[in-house]
Amino acid sequence: MSEFVLVDPRGWEYDLASVYSAYMGYFESHNIAWYERSWGHLFSSFEEFVAFSWPVITVTDVWTGKAHIVTRLTSIGAFLKMIKTRFGETLPQAPNILQVTPFETSSRHLRTVSDYATYKKLHSTLPATILSALKLRVRAGEPKAIQQLWASRDHTFLAIDFEWSERNEKSCLEWGYAAVRCGVCYFYSSEHILMFFHSILKRTLLLFLLTLIIYLNSSVGHWPPIPDANYRKGHYIVGDYVDKVVNKHCPTHPWQYSFGESQVCPKGKLPQIIQAVISSLSSPDSETVPNTLVLVGHGIHGDLTRMEEMKLRLPHNMLIVDTAVFERALFAAGHRGAMVDPHGSTPGNTKGRSSGSTLSLENLLRSLPAPAPTTGQPPNPAANFTQQATGPGLFPQLGAMIPGVLMHNSGNDAFLCLYALQLLLQPDGVEAPAPKKVARPISWSAPVSMGYLSTPTGTGGLAADFSAMTIHAARHRSHSPAPMLAVNNTSKSSRRASLQPTGDGWSARRG
Repeated sequence: MSEFVLVDPRGWEYDLASVYSAYMGYFESHNIAWYERSWGHLFSSFEEFVAFSWPVITVTDVWTGKAHIVTRLTSIGAFLKMIKTRFGETLPQAPNILQVTPFETSSRHLRTVSDYATYKKLHSTLPATILSALKLRVRAGEPKAIQQLWASRDHTFLAIDFEWSERNEKSCLEWGYAAVRCGVCYFYSSEHILMFFHSILKRTLLLFLLTLIIYLNSSVGHWPPIPDANYRKGHYIVGDYVDKVVNKHCPTHPWQYSFGESQVCPKGKLPQIIQAVISSLSSPDSETVPNTLVLVGHGIHGDLTRMEEMKLRLPHNMLIVDTAVFERALFAAGHRGAMVDPHGSTPGNTKGRSSGSTLSLENLLRSLPAPAPTTGQPPNPAANFTQQATGPGLFPQLGAMIPGVLMHNSGNDAFLCLYALQLLLQPDGVEAPAPKKVARPISWSAPVSMGYLSTPTGTGGLAADFSAMTIHAARHRSHSPAPMLAVNNTSKSSRRASLQPTGDGWSARRG
């Protein structure tokens, strides 16, 4: 039995199959009759070539994401030295050998390929290597990997959020989710249907009738997805704790779900409900193929911990996107421009945002430009509310944040998390959602004129807004429940209210 040896992947960058291919190309371009040489049998086939016993590892290329069986330059040198020692001829190093930059940084399992059967067996593990690397890339917020998931238009993105007790983190107070099945949205979209039928239909009349049918049934499918029409969503309140367990540092708002009806369930049934939602959206588990389900969350580590405590069965091939990490990676790569630090800036003293800082979900939405209203879209009932002065740690502009929607309601947070991800990935053509019910602002001191700002691309605009803000430190906001303005909803739950949070609260709970 061979020893299990781990090696550092640095320096392992030459694709083994390309070494053989490069030498065959070198012989051809230099008119070398390799088949007449004493060492020619070593190149008669790839099976003969690998008989040298090559030390190899499997890695994925950091640029392409493809998996490779790679060896080191010293191993190629040892092969050439063997030819010189045994046959007395010197071969140069062949040009055009495929070099890869390993994505993996941890130690890799060293294997020795001495026959084609071993190489074939190792080659069959490459899809699993690709999947393992893809999971790491997506979890680390790599912009290219996440953008490719969205651009493929065949994945289901499921955003989730838990609200749990500050005294006992194992006590879940609420759970909310929002999901979009991109494959269904795109397949039934006018763009996809027209592309399909245009390839088989050439008559103008048929295309006209087809376009008319698609227009009249535009709610069936649309790309990019319409949050109001294409997001599947839900909000569950744990009846054992509602109105009994109240968080003091980061108050929750269980009765102020803005995008549908809240459902009250026993705490023992919540894991069953979550498992059913995940099962209804996921594809079969696999060791080689990524799941069609992509889990999304903002600061998702705590949510994953809650799911682990509930003993929920998650597919091992499921990809996980943390919108906080993704946005941070975009900012570090320069894709979001220069921004002001909302926590470190004060009126008259603005500070630039550092590359390692993380935005709360509300600040992420505030930092994004609000989508332009579309023709025929229902108005937001809270759009005419006088906006409340922002608290400490918040961007002054409203941006893509939806008026009248309170954070720290798990249903709202999950919906807005998916909405924020869509705005980061494909902002063009997105329709802003209109909440079914909104919370009126609670009483406060005289509002401050803030205005709307575009996406921060420099410190000038935000600096001016921070300087214009007036912080009323001596005045306290009323902690009376905020009345709900119901839209197409008159249920009792829609008239219940909780406390208005001060600040964003995510930094204390989400890290």
